[in-house]
Amino acid sequence: MNEFLELEEKIVSVLKTVYDPEIPVDIYELGLVYNIDVKEDGTVTIDMTLTAPNCPAADFILEDVKQKVEGIEGVKSAVVNLVFEPEWTKDRMSEEALLELGLL
Repeated sequence: MNEFLELEEKIVSVLKTVYDPEIPVDIYELGLVYNIDVKEDGTVTIDMTLTAPNCPAADFILEDVKQKVEGIEGVKSAVVNLVFEPEWTKDRMSEEALLELGLL
């Protein structure tokens, strides 16, 4: 397997351990992660959003993502960009997340 794909899989696994304290579903299954870019030098850039622009846990969530991704072997540094385009909607949620929240 390509080492970038392997690293990206590890990153996704770690992102599935990050939760918005108000929602019992991880940020990846919620569809909050828009892009993961892994460079050859081990730098990772993640574009993600929040369920609401004024989310009180925003700083906590972003710092949790950064720390956990930087803790992965092979990752030199992580940059987490908070974006609001496109706007998040529940259509971005996985089937698993919809089931967990009783929306299916």
